[in-house]
Amino acid sequence: MSKRNLLEKPYWKSEDLGKAIPQSPHAVSVALPRWEDVIAYEEKDPGVLKSLEAIYPRFGLNPLVQKVAQLACDISEWEECSAWPYPTFASATKARNHCSKNSENGKTNIKKVLGLYCLIADTKSTPKAKEFWQHTGIGASSRLAAIALNQEAAPAPKAGEEAREILRKRLAEIYSCPPKNVELFPSGMAALESGLEAITQLFPNKSVLQLGFPYVDVLKLPQRVFQGSDLLLKTDLEVISAELDRRKPAAVVVELPSNPLLQCIDLQTVSQLVHQRDIPLIADDTIGSALNLDALPFADLIFSSLTKSFAGRGDILAGSLVISPMSRWAQALKTLIGNTDLTPLADSDAIALEEASRDIKDRIPQLNKACLTLKRHLESHPAVEQVFHPESCPNFQSLMRKGGGHGCLLSFQVVGGLSKAKKFYNSLATCKGPSLGTNFTLVCPYVLLAHYNELDWAQKCGVSPHLLRVSVGLEEPENLWERFKTALE
Repeated sequence: MSKRNLLEKPYWKSEDLGKAIPQSPHAVSVALPRWEDVIAYEEKDPGVLKSLEAIYPRFGLNPLVQKVAQLACDISEWEECSAWPYPTFASATKARNHCSKNSENGKTNIKKVLGLYCLIADTKSTPKAKEFWQHTGIGASSRLAAIALNQEAAPAPKAGEEAREILRKRLAEIYSCPPKNVELFPSGMAALESGLEAITQLFPNKSVLQLGFPYVDVLKLPQRVFQGSDLLLKTDLEVISAELDRRKPAAVVVELPSNPLLQCIDLQTVSQLVHQRDIPLIADDTIGSALNLDALPFADLIFSSLTKSFAGRGDILAGSLVISPMSRWAQALKTLIGNTDLTPLADSDAIALEEASRDIKDRIPQLNKACLTLKRHLESHPAVEQVFHPESCPNFQSLMRKGGGHGCLLSFQVVGGLSKAKKFYNSLATCKGPSLGTNFTLVCPYVLLAHYNELDWAQKCGVSPHLLRVSVGLEEPENLWERFKTALE
């Protein structure tokens, strides 16, 4: 059976609830076509959860990974337990140590099942096991699970290493750095986990400081797994200077741009402020894309989710960590990261990613242009209250490469609040679900998905729960606008 063309036939109707987006056993998104579906998903409604053919891999277990986990639970000595498959014994041990440290009277063990190392957690340890799985992103991928279950063939190790080498060179060319400064990981969060591990060794017993409204896991990984993280929402330079002097953080973390309001801090000036105080700067350029932004002269480490626009397909989980050759800590970071038990990007995932990213230099400019076109249409429509897009941010503009664009993401609010947002979302004929950077347009009520249990806090931060986030794809731009226009009207 041929795969559904999501550019022309998106999953957007009520009967599409739970469909894997795209049609792949490795899909990282899932159709939540109605506003009520999003609420039911967040409320863990059994009917909705049962219908899901896929889930974002860090927020739960892909169905293939779940099969391996069930086999592990079947051989456990505990009647009630959960299991979390990892690719290496070292990564499973990290998870076990996290549970032991944070679960009072909880029990865990590690069993090797079909070649994967499964952390088995009793009911007391399960919340911390899930927390570690979500925030670190170092769990076994769906492709590893498919190979373990004999549903896919394992590639030759040489093919995997060749793919990783090509990927390092491809990324090094984009970032204008040596390939040896690029490390590959099974997710963007796994890349940050490795960077924070090195920072912790350089600056023990210090928390990090995040600037601007945060992506939930970028804030919570250091809070829950490392030495803590403080959040500074006010990003004027005097406040930042005072907080740096007061907190003396191990590192400063920024997102380029922020999600979902798509604004950048003044990275060049903030870089000077932190480096004057011997503090490293870590940047997440997932949304902006290194093809559009040149942040390496100002950041010491840049991590990115290659799952998003770098891969573009929506069925590959991967990440990268780039060490700036201009950083005063470059050699120390390279040594520390190289000496840790890295969780590698698996052979099968590397091969898929190498193939998917071959057209990256052609595809990203198309996404940039398509997103800008939709932004112009939306901001001129009377039913749209406000549009958020990096074009309106001078700090983003100052980082843009020659010929670069603004990325594939925008957010907006409709006039009329919640009731109108629901009606618009339910009638919009595009794929609707989590994630971004796919070749097909993907829309979600982002704040509900990322901050459902802290909506009041998000509102106080200036982020409306009615906000809609749009990852613009490669549909014909005027056809895409007609779909939005129809839903708005």
